Amino acid sequence: MTTAPTTRFDEIVALDAEHVMGTYARAPVAFVRGDGTRLWDSEGREYLDFLSGLAVTSLGHTHPVVADALADQARTLTHVSNLYYNDLQPRLAARLDALLGGGGRVFFSNSGAEANECAIKLARRHGQTRGGKERYHVVSTYGSFHGRTLTTLAATGQPQKQETFQPLPSGFRLVPYADADALVAALDERVCAVLLEAVQGEGGVNPAPPGYLEAVRSWCDEREALLIFDEVQAGLGRTGRWFGYQHADVQPDVVTMAKALGNGVPIGACWARADVATALRPGDHATTFGGQPLAARAALAVLDVMEAEDIPQRAARAGEQLTKALLALPAVVDVRGWGLLLAAEVAPGIESAAVARACLERGLIVNAVTPTALRFAPSLLVTDDEITEAVGILDRVLGETGERGT
Repeated sequence: MTTAPTTRFDEIVALDAEHVMGTYARAPVAFVRGDGTRLWDSEGREYLDFLSGLAVTSLGHTHPVVADALADQARTLTHVSNLYYNDLQPRLAARLDALLGGGGRVFFSNSGAEANECAIKLARRHGQTRGGKERYHVVSTYGSFHGRTLTTLAATGQPQKQETFQPLPSGFRLVPYADADALVAALDERVCAVLLEAVQGEGGVNPAPPGYLEAVRSWCDEREALLIFDEVQAGLGRTGRWFGYQHADVQPDVVTMAKALGNGVPIGACWARADVATALRPGDHATTFGGQPLAARAALAVLDVMEAEDIPQRAARAGEQLTKALLALPAVVDVRGWGLLLAAEVAPGIESAAVARACLERGLIVNAVTPTALRFAPSLLVTDDEITEAVGILDRVLGETGERGT
Protein backbone atom coordinates (compact mmCIF):
# COMPACT_ATOMS: atom_id res chain seq x y z
CA MET A 1 0.00 0.00 0.00
CA THR A 2 1.25 3.49 -0.85
CA THR A 3 0.09 6.97 -0.02
CA ALA A 4 0.10 10.15 -2.06
CA PRO A 5 3.03 12.40 -1.12
CA THR A 6 2.13 15.44 0.92
CA THR A 7 5.21 17.63 0.55
CA ARG A 8 8.03 16.72 -1.82
CA PHE A 9 11.24 15.47 -0.23
CA ASP A 10 13.33 18.36 -1.57
CA GLU A 11 10.87 20.84 -0.09
CA ILE A 12 11.03 19.12 3.30
CA VAL A 13 14.84 19.21 3.24
CA ALA A 14 14.85 22.90 2.33
CA LEU A 15 12.41 23.78 5.12
CA ASP A 16 14.45 21.77 7.60
CA ALA A 17 17.70 23.41 6.58
CA GLU A 18 16.21 26.90 6.95
CA HIS A 19 14.24 26.48 10.18
CA VAL A 20 15.51 23.50 12.22
CA MET A 21 18.74 23.45 14.23
CA GLY A 22 21.30 21.27 12.52
CA THR A 23 21.86 18.83 15.37
CA TYR A 24 21.13 15.67 13.37
CA ALA A 25 22.91 14.04 10.44
CA ARG A 26 19.71 12.83 8.86
CA ALA A 27 19.39 10.02 6.34
CA PRO A 28 17.97 11.11 2.96
CA VAL A 29 14.36 10.11 3.60
CA ALA A 30 11.28 11.75 5.14
CA PHE A 31 8.64 9.43 6.61
CA VAL A 32 5.03 10.51 6.47
CA ARG A 33 2.98 7.44 7.45
CA GLY A 34 3.30 4.21 9.40
CA ASP A 35 1.30 1.05 10.00
CA GLY A 36 2.60 -1.80 12.14
CA THR A 37 6.14 -2.65 11.07
CA ARG A 38 5.81 -0.60 7.85
CA LEU A 39 6.66 3.01 7.04
CA TRP A 40 6.07 5.08 3.92
CA ASP A 41 8.14 8.08 2.86
CA SER A 42 7.19 11.36 1.21
CA GLU A 43 7.63 9.80 -2.23
CA GLY A 44 5.36 6.83 -1.48
CA ARG A 45 8.12 4.23 -1.01
CA GLU A 46 7.52 1.46 1.55
CA TYR A 47 9.97 0.29 4.24
CA LEU A 48 10.26 -2.44 6.85
CA ASP A 49 11.06 -0.71 10.14
CA PHE A 50 13.47 -2.87 12.16
CA LEU A 51 14.61 0.01 14.38
CA SER A 52 11.24 1.24 15.73
CA GLY A 53 12.35 4.81 16.22
CA LEU A 54 15.21 3.54 18.42
CA ALA A 55 13.10 0.95 20.29
CA VAL A 56 10.15 3.30 20.79
CA THR A 57 7.27 1.98 18.65
CA SER A 58 7.39 -1.47 20.23
CA LEU A 59 3.78 -2.21 19.27
CA GLY A 60 4.35 -0.94 15.74
CA HIS A 61 3.25 2.32 14.18
CA THR A 62 -0.28 3.65 14.76
CA HIS A 63 -1.42 0.69 16.84
CA PRO A 64 -5.24 0.95 16.81
CA VAL A 65 -5.73 0.46 20.56
CA VAL A 66 -3.25 3.22 21.38
CA ALA A 67 -4.58 5.49 18.63
CA ASP A 68 -8.17 5.09 19.86
CA ALA A 69 -7.13 5.80 23.45
CA LEU A 70 -5.31 8.96 22.36
CA ALA A 71 -8.23 10.19 20.28
CA ASP A 72 -10.69 9.61 23.13
CA GLN A 73 -8.44 11.28 25.71
CA ALA A 74 -7.77 14.25 23.42
CA ARG A 75 -11.51 14.90 23.43
CA THR A 76 -11.74 14.46 27.21
CA LEU A 77 -8.75 16.07 28.95
CA THR A 78 -5.23 16.53 27.61
CA HIS A 79 -3.43 18.29 30.44
CA VAL A 80 -3.65 19.50 34.01
CA SER A 81 -0.81 20.75 36.17
CA ASN A 82 0.86 18.45 38.69
CA LEU A 83 -0.39 20.93 41.28
CA TYR A 84 -3.57 18.83 41.06
CA TYR A 85 -4.43 15.13 40.90
CA ASN A 86 -5.55 13.44 37.72
CA ASP A 87 -7.25 10.05 37.54
CA LEU A 88 -4.79 8.41 35.11
CA GLN A 89 -1.33 9.04 36.58
CA PRO A 90 -1.78 6.94 39.75
CA ARG A 91 -3.37 4.09 37.79
CA LEU A 92 -0.38 4.00 35.47
CA ALA A 93 2.02 4.14 38.43
CA ALA A 94 0.25 1.17 40.02
CA ARG A 95 0.55 -0.85 36.79
CA LEU A 96 4.27 -0.17 36.50
CA ASP A 97 4.83 -0.90 40.18
CA ALA A 98 3.16 -4.29 39.74
CA LEU A 99 5.43 -5.16 36.80
CA LEU A 100 8.43 -4.30 38.98
CA GLY A 101 7.30 -6.46 41.89
CA GLY A 102 5.45 -3.89 43.98
CA GLY A 103 6.41 -1.76 46.93
CA GLY A 104 7.58 1.25 44.96
CA ARG A 105 6.66 4.77 43.88
CA VAL A 106 6.87 6.41 40.43
CA PHE A 107 7.83 9.86 39.16
CA PHE A 108 6.71 10.59 35.60
CA SER A 109 8.76 12.56 33.08
CA ASN A 110 8.76 13.22 29.34
CA SER A 111 11.80 11.20 28.28
CA GLY A 112 14.45 8.72 29.31
CA ALA A 113 17.02 11.42 30.00
CA GLU A 114 14.59 13.12 32.38
CA ALA A 115 13.81 9.81 34.07
CA ASN A 116 17.55 9.31 34.63
CA GLU A 117 17.87 12.90 35.83
CA CYS A 118 15.24 12.13 38.45
CA ALA A 119 17.06 8.93 39.44
CA ILE A 120 20.35 10.78 39.91
CA LYS A 121 18.75 13.55 41.97
CA LEU A 122 16.95 10.94 44.05
CA ALA A 123 20.19 9.02 44.64
CA ARG A 124 22.03 12.17 45.69
CA ARG A 125 19.24 13.21 48.06
CA HIS A 126 19.09 9.69 49.49
CA GLY A 127 22.85 9.50 49.90
CA GLN A 128 23.21 12.90 51.52
CA THR A 129 20.45 12.25 54.05
CA ARG A 130 22.30 9.11 55.13
CA GLY A 131 25.98 9.86 54.59
CA GLY A 132 26.46 13.60 54.59
CA LYS A 133 26.93 16.27 51.94
CA GLU A 134 29.87 14.52 50.23
CA ARG A 135 27.88 11.40 49.44
CA TYR A 136 26.72 12.38 45.96
CA HIS A 137 28.99 10.47 43.56
CA VAL A 138 27.51 8.09 40.96
CA VAL A 139 29.40 5.24 39.28
CA SER A 140 28.50 4.34 35.70
CA THR A 141 30.28 2.45 32.92
CA TYR A 142 32.13 3.09 29.70
CA GLY A 143 29.94 2.42 26.68
CA SER A 144 26.79 3.44 28.55
CA PHE A 145 24.26 6.00 27.37
CA HIS A 146 21.99 7.75 29.86
CA GLY A 147 20.90 10.94 28.09
CA ARG A 148 21.89 14.33 26.69
CA THR A 149 21.18 16.69 29.59
CA LEU A 150 24.38 17.92 31.21
CA THR A 151 23.91 15.62 34.19
CA THR A 152 22.98 12.48 32.27
CA LEU A 153 25.73 13.24 29.75
CA ALA A 154 28.19 13.30 32.65
CA ALA A 155 26.97 9.81 33.57
CA THR A 156 27.24 8.59 29.97
CA GLY A 157 30.36 6.55 29.32
CA GLN A 158 31.15 7.96 25.89
CA PRO A 159 33.85 10.65 26.22
CA GLN A 160 33.51 11.72 22.58
CA LYS A 161 29.98 12.95 23.34
CA GLN A 162 31.18 14.86 26.40
CA GLU A 163 34.16 16.79 25.04
CA THR A 164 32.21 19.67 23.48
CA PHE A 165 30.33 20.43 26.69
CA GLN A 166 33.09 20.40 29.29
CA PRO A 167 33.09 21.19 32.12
CA LEU A 168 30.32 18.75 32.99
CA PRO A 169 28.75 18.41 36.45
CA SER A 170 31.07 16.75 38.96
CA GLY A 171 30.51 13.60 40.96
CA PHE A 172 30.53 10.96 38.21
CA ARG A 173 32.95 8.06 37.89
CA LEU A 174 33.31 5.75 34.91
CA VAL A 175 34.52 2.14 35.07
CA PRO A 176 34.72 -0.58 32.40
CA TYR A 177 31.47 -2.44 31.77
CA ALA A 178 31.26 -6.01 33.07
CA ASP A 179 34.31 -5.51 35.31
CA ALA A 180 33.11 -6.06 38.88
CA ASP A 181 36.59 -5.55 40.34
CA ALA A 182 36.92 -2.10 38.75
CA LEU A 183 33.46 -1.18 39.98
CA VAL A 184 34.07 -2.19 43.58
CA ALA A 185 37.35 -0.26 43.57
CA ALA A 186 35.33 2.88 42.78
CA LEU A 187 32.83 2.35 45.60
CA ASP A 188 34.13 4.55 48.38
CA GLU A 189 32.11 6.32 51.07
CA ARG A 190 31.25 9.20 48.70
CA VAL A 191 29.33 6.99 46.24
CA CYS A 192 25.55 7.13 46.56
CA ALA A 193 24.62 4.95 43.58
CA VAL A 194 25.66 2.73 40.69
CA LEU A 195 23.88 3.41 37.38
CA LEU A 196 23.83 0.51 34.91
CA GLU A 197 22.17 -0.81 31.78
CA ALA A 198 21.55 -4.56 31.96
CA VAL A 199 22.24 -4.52 28.23
CA GLN A 200 23.99 -1.49 26.78
CA GLY A 201 21.97 -0.24 23.82
CA GLU A 202 23.78 2.71 22.27
CA GLY A 203 27.11 1.25 23.39
CA GLY A 204 26.74 -1.61 20.91
CA VAL A 205 24.05 -3.92 22.36
CA ASN A 206 26.28 -5.45 25.04
CA PRO A 207 24.45 -7.75 27.49
CA ALA A 208 25.75 -8.14 31.02
CA PRO A 209 27.70 -11.41 31.35
CA PRO A 210 26.43 -14.06 33.77
CA GLY A 211 27.06 -13.16 37.40
CA TYR A 212 27.98 -9.51 36.80
CA LEU A 213 24.72 -7.89 37.88
CA GLU A 214 24.53 -10.14 40.93
CA ALA A 215 28.06 -9.10 41.91
CA VAL A 216 27.18 -5.43 41.52
CA ARG A 217 24.08 -5.90 43.67
CA SER A 218 26.15 -7.56 46.38
CA TRP A 219 28.74 -4.78 46.40
CA CYS A 220 26.06 -2.08 46.44
CA ASP A 221 24.51 -3.76 49.49
CA GLU A 222 27.85 -3.94 51.25
CA ARG A 223 28.76 -0.32 50.51
CA GLU A 224 25.20 0.97 51.05
CA ALA A 225 24.91 2.41 47.54
CA LEU A 226 21.72 2.37 45.49
CA LEU A 227 21.57 0.19 42.37
CA ILE A 228 19.85 2.03 39.50
CA PHE A 229 18.93 0.20 36.31
CA ASP A 230 18.49 2.31 33.19
CA GLU A 231 15.82 0.37 31.28
CA VAL A 232 15.00 3.19 28.87
CA GLN A 233 15.85 1.10 25.79
CA ALA A 234 15.70 -2.45 27.15
CA GLY A 235 12.61 -2.19 29.32
CA LEU A 236 9.00 -3.21 28.77
CA GLY A 237 9.40 -6.57 27.10
CA ARG A 238 12.06 -5.91 24.51
CA THR A 239 14.67 -8.33 25.85
CA GLY A 240 12.27 -11.21 26.43
CA ARG A 241 11.65 -10.13 30.04
CA TRP A 242 9.62 -7.19 31.25
CA PHE A 243 12.92 -5.55 32.18
CA GLY A 244 16.47 -6.37 31.18
CA TYR A 245 17.73 -6.74 34.75
CA GLN A 246 15.30 -9.66 35.16
CA HIS A 247 17.73 -11.82 33.16
CA ALA A 248 19.71 -11.89 36.42
CA ASP A 249 18.73 -12.73 39.98
CA VAL A 250 18.77 -9.15 41.29
CA GLN A 251 16.37 -6.61 42.74
CA PRO A 252 16.90 -2.92 41.89
CA ASP A 253 16.50 0.09 44.12
CA VAL A 254 15.60 2.40 41.22
CA VAL A 255 14.49 1.69 37.63
CA THR A 256 14.10 4.19 34.80
CA MET A 257 12.11 3.67 31.60
CA ALA A 258 10.69 5.60 28.64
CA LYS A 259 10.82 4.81 24.88
CA ALA A 260 8.31 1.93 24.57
CA LEU A 261 6.06 3.18 27.37
CA GLY A 262 4.10 5.55 25.13
CA ASN A 263 4.68 3.77 21.79
CA GLY A 264 5.67 7.13 20.33
CA VAL A 265 3.99 9.48 22.81
CA PRO A 266 6.69 11.18 24.93
CA ILE A 267 6.64 9.74 28.46
CA GLY A 268 9.25 8.47 30.88
CA ALA A 269 9.16 7.12 34.41
CA CYS A 270 11.47 6.68 37.37
CA TRP A 271 10.44 3.93 39.82
CA ALA A 272 12.03 3.59 43.25
CA ARG A 273 11.53 1.42 46.29
CA ALA A 274 9.15 3.22 48.63
CA ASP A 275 11.77 3.78 51.33
CA VAL A 276 14.11 5.29 48.72
CA ALA A 277 11.40 7.35 47.03
CA THR A 278 10.66 9.23 50.26
CA ALA A 279 14.05 10.95 49.98
CA LEU A 280 12.43 13.36 47.49
CA ARG A 281 9.96 15.68 49.16
CA PRO A 282 7.52 18.25 47.76
CA GLY A 283 9.49 20.92 45.94
CA ASP A 284 12.63 18.78 45.42
CA HIS A 285 11.77 17.77 41.86
CA ALA A 286 9.04 18.58 39.35
CA THR A 287 8.01 18.70 35.70
CA THR A 288 5.25 20.48 33.82
CA PHE A 289 4.17 17.72 31.47
CA GLY A 290 5.21 14.53 33.28
CA GLY A 291 2.32 12.12 33.81
CA GLN A 292 -0.24 14.38 32.13
CA PRO A 293 -3.51 12.70 31.11
CA LEU A 294 -2.83 12.33 27.37
CA ALA A 295 0.54 10.61 27.83
CA ALA A 296 -0.68 8.51 30.76
CA ARG A 297 -3.69 7.30 28.79
CA ALA A 298 -1.43 6.25 25.93
CA ALA A 299 0.85 4.36 28.31
CA LEU A 300 -2.08 2.56 29.93
CA ALA A 301 -3.24 1.44 26.48
CA VAL A 302 0.30 0.28 25.66
CA LEU A 303 0.44 -1.83 28.82
CA ASP A 304 -3.01 -3.28 28.06
CA VAL A 305 -1.78 -4.52 24.68
CA MET A 306 1.58 -5.70 26.01
CA GLU A 307 -0.03 -7.79 28.73
CA ALA A 308 -2.74 -9.18 26.43
CA GLU A 309 -0.13 -10.17 23.83
CA ASP A 310 2.38 -11.51 26.42
CA ILE A 311 4.98 -9.25 24.86
CA PRO A 312 8.03 -10.63 26.71
CA GLN A 313 7.29 -14.15 25.48
CA ARG A 314 6.69 -12.92 21.93
CA ALA A 315 9.94 -10.96 21.96
CA ALA A 316 11.88 -13.97 23.22
CA ARG A 317 10.48 -16.25 20.53
CA ALA A 318 10.86 -13.73 17.68
CA GLY A 319 14.35 -12.89 18.89
CA GLU A 320 15.35 -16.54 18.62
CA GLN A 321 14.05 -16.65 15.06
CA LEU A 322 15.79 -13.43 14.07
CA THR A 323 19.07 -14.52 15.69
CA LYS A 324 19.01 -17.87 13.89
CA ALA A 325 18.23 -16.23 10.55
CA LEU A 326 20.99 -13.65 10.94
CA LEU A 327 23.59 -16.24 11.94
CA ALA A 328 22.75 -18.19 8.79
CA LEU A 329 24.05 -15.31 6.64
CA PRO A 330 27.65 -15.84 5.47
CA ALA A 331 28.64 -12.22 6.16
CA VAL A 332 27.32 -12.22 9.76
CA VAL A 333 29.96 -13.52 12.17
CA ASP A 334 28.10 -13.06 15.47
CA VAL A 335 24.79 -11.93 16.98
CA ARG A 336 24.52 -10.59 20.51
CA GLY A 337 21.72 -9.25 22.65
CA TRP A 338 18.51 -10.47 24.23
CA GLY A 339 15.04 -10.85 22.74
CA LEU A 340 14.47 -8.25 20.05
CA LEU A 341 17.35 -5.96 20.99
CA LEU A 342 20.11 -7.46 18.86
CA ALA A 343 23.35 -6.52 17.15
CA ALA A 344 24.71 -8.43 14.16
CA GLU A 345 28.49 -8.29 13.83
CA VAL A 346 29.50 -8.27 10.16
CA ALA A 347 32.57 -9.85 8.59
CA PRO A 348 35.90 -7.98 8.59
CA GLY A 349 36.18 -5.51 5.71
CA ILE A 350 32.46 -4.67 5.71
CA GLU A 351 31.43 -1.29 7.14
CA SER A 352 28.14 -1.43 9.01
CA ALA A 353 27.27 2.19 8.13
CA ALA A 354 27.52 1.38 4.42
CA VAL A 355 25.31 -1.67 4.95
CA ALA A 356 22.70 0.37 6.83
CA ARG A 357 22.60 2.96 4.03
CA ALA A 358 22.19 0.26 1.40
CA CYS A 359 19.46 -1.43 3.44
CA LEU A 360 17.56 1.86 3.60
CA GLU A 361 17.75 2.16 -0.18
CA ARG A 362 16.32 -1.37 -0.40
CA GLY A 363 13.51 -0.64 2.05
CA LEU A 364 14.87 -1.93 5.38
CA ILE A 365 15.53 0.32 8.36
CA VAL A 366 18.38 -0.71 10.67
CA ASN A 367 21.30 1.29 12.01
CA ALA A 368 25.04 0.97 12.53
CA VAL A 369 25.34 0.78 16.31
CA THR A 370 29.13 0.34 16.02
CA PRO A 371 31.44 0.53 12.98
CA THR A 372 31.15 -3.24 12.61
CA ALA A 373 27.65 -4.04 13.90
CA LEU A 374 24.03 -3.43 12.91
CA ARG A 375 21.28 -2.95 15.48
CA PHE A 376 17.88 -4.63 15.16
CA ALA A 377 14.95 -3.49 17.33
CA PRO A 378 11.75 -4.24 15.39
CA SER A 379 8.22 -4.06 16.70
CA LEU A 380 7.61 -6.66 19.38
CA LEU A 381 4.61 -7.71 17.30
CA VAL A 382 6.81 -8.40 14.26
CA THR A 383 5.67 -11.44 12.25
CA ASP A 384 7.68 -14.42 11.09
CA ASP A 385 7.19 -13.35 7.48
CA GLU A 386 8.49 -9.85 8.22
CA ILE A 387 11.60 -11.30 9.84
CA THR A 388 12.18 -13.49 6.79
CA GLU A 389 11.67 -10.52 4.46
CA ALA A 390 14.04 -8.27 6.45
CA VAL A 391 16.81 -10.86 6.63
CA GLY A 392 16.42 -11.49 2.90
CA ILE A 393 17.01 -7.81 2.16
CA LEU A 394 20.04 -7.78 4.43
CA ASP A 395 21.44 -10.90 2.80
CA ARG A 396 21.27 -9.30 -0.65
CA VAL A 397 22.84 -6.08 0.61
CA LEU A 398 25.66 -7.90 2.40
CA GLY A 399 26.36 -9.91 -0.74
CA GLU A 400 26.62 -6.77 -2.85
CA THR A 401 28.66 -4.94 -0.18
CA GLY A 402 31.09 -7.83 0.11
CA GLU A 403 31.56 -7.94 -3.66
CA ARG A 404 32.44 -4.20 -3.66
CA GLY A 405 34.81 -4.60 -0.73
CA THR A 406 32.89 -2.23 1.60
